[in-house]
Amino acid sequence: MDIKQLDQEYIVPTYARFPICLKEGKGSCVTDDTGKTYIDLGTGIAVNGFGVADEEWIAAVTEQLGKIQHTSNLYYNEPCAKLAEQLCLRTGMKKVFFSNSGAEANECAIKTARKYGELHKGAEYTTIITLKDGFHGRTITTLAATGQEVFHKDFLPLTDGFVYAEANNLADVERLASEFPCCAVMFEVVQGEGGVRPLSAEFLSGLEKLAHQKELLLIADEVQTGNGRTGKLYGYMNYGIQPDIVTTAKGLGGGLPIGATMLGEKVSTVLGAGMHGSTFGGNPVCCAGALNILSRIDEVLLAGVQMRSNYIFDTLTNAPGIKSVTGLGLMIGIECEKPAAEVIDACRERGVLVIKAKHKVRLLPALNIKMEELKQAIEIIKEACAV
Repeated sequence: MDIKQLDQEYIVPTYARFPICLKEGKGSCVTDDTGKTYIDLGTGIAVNGFGVADEEWIAAVTEQLGKIQHTSNLYYNEPCAKLAEQLCLRTGMKKVFFSNSGAEANECAIKTARKYGELHKGAEYTTIITLKDGFHGRTITTLAATGQEVFHKDFLPLTDGFVYAEANNLADVERLASEFPCCAVMFEVVQGEGGVRPLSAEFLSGLEKLAHQKELLLIADEVQTGNGRTGKLYGYMNYGIQPDIVTTAKGLGGGLPIGATMLGEKVSTVLGAGMHGSTFGGNPVCCAGALNILSRIDEVLLAGVQMRSNYIFDTLTNAPGIKSVTGLGLMIGIECEKPAAEVIDACRERGVLVIKAKHKVRLLPALNIKMEELKQAIEIIKEACAV
C-alpha cells in the first residue's frame, strides 16, 4: 500500500485531506512524495511560524532531546520555567499553565473562569459569553463554547454554561450579561474558523469596559492569532486592551504540540494544587522549541509581518475575481467570486498550498516567508481567482 491507501485503511476518516502526501521541505517550500514542490501558505494551520525545517528551532529542540525528553509535572524542568517567565514578561500576565493544544488551553481558561465566578460572585456565576461564529476547540466543552451550530449537531448534549452574542454587537453582550449569571466573556480578535473576520476596535474597547462594569473576566483566545501572526506578539495588543486570561497554542511550539493559558493578576491564584493537570504539559522539548520561537518574535520580525500583510492586501484587494480581503497581519481571508474549493484546487495545481475558512480562501504563511516566494504565490492566487 502507498501512504494514502494506508491512511484510508487505518486512520479514522475525520479529515477531508488534500490529495498530496507531504514529505519534506525548507522554509516556505514543501515537497510531496512525487517530488513536486509547493509554496506553503498554510503552515500547518498557523503552526510552522518560521517555516519547515528551521535550523535554529531544530538546534534548540535537538539539544534538549539530548538532555531529557520528558519529566512529568512531578518535577521541575528548566525550559518550562523559563518559557513561563518569558511569556509573563512579554505580556504582563502573572502565571502560566501549560498543556498540549489550543482546546486544552481553552479548557483551562474555562475552568479558571468558572472557579473565579464561584469564589468572587457566587456558586451560580458559571456562565461564559462567547461570540457567534467563534471557534474554541473540539472537546465537548470547547465545542459548547464555539458559537457555531454546525459543530454542535453531532455531539449533543454539550456542556452547559455558554451563551452566544452577535460579534461586534456590544448591546447583545450586555443583554446576555444582564440575563444570565455570567463570570466571563471569551473571544478571538480575528474569528479564524468563522471566516477570518476581525472584531472591530470599537467593539473590543467597549467589551473591556463592559467586562469591568459587570465584573466579567475577559478571555482572549489567541490560539491562532497569537505568536506574531497578526503583526503583534498577541492579537489583542493591536487594540490596546488587557485580558484577564490569554490562551495560545499553534505557532508557539514551532511544530511541536504545546498550549499555554496565561493568567493575569485577578485570576493568578484561582487554581491550586490538584485542581488541574496535564501529563505532557510543560514538556521540556516542546518548551525548548517554544522558547526559541518566542525569542525570535521581535520588533524586526513583526515589522516584516506587517509589511508582508500590506503587500498581500494591496495586491489582492479589488483584483479580478476577488470580492473582499479580510484579516489582520498574516491571517488573511479571501472571498472569491468562484467557490473557495475551486480556487484552492487551482492554486495547488499551480504549486501553491492555501486552505479554507468557511466560504473563503485562507492564507497563513510563515512569518518570515521570503518576499520573492510570497510574490510568486500571490500572483498564482490572482490567476486562480481570475480564471
